[in-house]
Amino acid sequence: MRVSVWGRRACGLALVVFALALQACSTTGAKTPGARLDPWESWNRKVFSFNESLDEKVLKPTATVYSNVVPQPVRSGIDNFFANAADAWSAVNNILQGKFADGFNDVIRFGTNSVFGLGGFLDVATEAGLDRHHEDFGQTLGRWGVGAGAYIVWPLFGPSSVRESFALPFDRAVSPALVINDGAVKWEITTLQLINTRAGLLGASKVLDDIALDKYTFVRDAYLQRRRSLVYDGDAPEPPDESKSPDKPTDAPAEKANEKPPEKPAQK
Repeated sequence: MRVSVWGRRACGLALVVFALALQACSTTGAKTPGARLDPWESWNRKVFSFNESLDEKVLKPTATVYSNVVPQPVRSGIDNFFANAADAWSAVNNILQGKFADGFNDVIRFGTNSVFGLGGFLDVATEAGLDRHHEDFGQTLGRWGVGAGAYIVWPLFGPSSVRESFALPFDRAVSPALVINDGAVKWEITTLQLINTRAGLLGASKVLDDIALDKYTFVRDAYLQRRRSLVYDGDAPEPPDESKSPDKPTDAPAEKANEKPPEKPAQK
């Protein structure tokens, strides 16, 4: 049986992530108090700078022209089309997480938009009161107890972690572009999805440029906090307080159990 090109690429990426995970175990173990979440910061910053340069010179100008030429209703319809495929994958992940009601909701969403929404270009399911859940395989792994691991910045794909990187090939496999055999059409759909998504983020990127003193740190912290919130459906437990580490001495040492307080001198 022949293995597809995507299959070989997915296996290769999985091997890379596995190697990174082995290295991460020595620096970001879950039982190590105060373990750093960004042990490869030097390398990540270089990739982040590359992505920023690519965005500034290619993606952002293209998305700006695209936004000025393509009407908003058309861009919204394209968003809905790709989101409809994500709803089907969200249903699978909800079921894997044991959230069967939400999974059934996503199945109904996918069927409703596919049939009555012109293949998903119209989001009639939301109008009918069926909310979208946005579950992916990275969230499923998190619900199964898999830690996020070290923070990673990938070229083109942007911020991620060891766990999310392992889930990436599975999440990408449900993209509408990857079910098409025609290579040219596949790249056209992928490019359309990328540019359309970037066009929707033009306003947010401008705000980020204005308020962030260190954009890398801001994006990293926001990404990790958001992913943690998504794994726990917005009800994430409080992280351990490192100030109460057993290695840190207390401010006031406790009195010894057998030590008696000094007696007062007898009054004459």
